[in-house]
Amino acid sequence: MKTYDLFTIIKPNLDNDEADKIVAHLEEIVKNLGGNVNDCDKMGRKKLAYEIAGFTDGFMVNQLISLEEDKVVELKRQIKLNESVIRMMFTKKECA
Repeated sequence: MKTYDLFTIIKPNLDNDEADKIVAHLEEIVKNLGGNVNDCDKMGRKKLAYEIAGFTDGFMVNQLISLEEDKVVELKRQIKLNESVIRMMFTKKECA
């Protein structure tokens, strides 16, 4: 398994409980694909540097996940289907 950073920005018009449900759903997607969420940093609601999808702020979450390389495309596809996620950045973590 490879290690990846998954950074997501969730719509700010949700309350904290709804945002937590979205994060739990993302973790469930990773687990259903045979991966693990090693760390989850919920940074809270932050102001964005520029407007994204009409929003000037959003709930930011950074997750460190382990996942097989052949499952990455499916993970990205499922995240894009979630309308509550307005932006995501998925990067491969280089091991030292």
